[in-house]
Amino acid sequence: MRDVLFAVSMMLLVSDGQAQDVARDRYQDIRPLMVAAIDAPGGQSFGILSGQVADALTQKFGGTSPIYIDVSTERRFRQTGCSRLKVLFWQDGVLLPGAPAPRKQTIEFGLNYCRDGSAPKALS
Repeated sequence: MRDVLFAVSMMLLVSDGQAQDVARDRYQDIRPLMVAAIDAPGGQSFGILSGQVADALTQKFGGTSPIYIDVSTERRFRQTGCSRLKVLFWQDGVLLPGAPAPRKQTIEFGLNYCRDGSAPKALS
């Protein structure tokens, strides 16, 4: 848990491109959201992180909202069920060490992912 908190705190970035007005279910694991984005005609899925990690991050940084998750498909590969995904975590009211005031913080990363949890065999 401590390593996860450290990694997340080192990756916090500011961004404002999040979807706020969509229906969101709670997930302890983001894999179902990644598969949903691969399968969705529009290539997107949205959720809220829940469970121990979400609780620990919210407590550590004093977040004033849930931790939101936005997953979007950037590219679909020829291999069936495989895509390049952009995963975005964001939370309002986060106070980072040394920051003058709380603010919205985000973590964004991309990954190549297939429905079965593996990486694509080819990137075309």
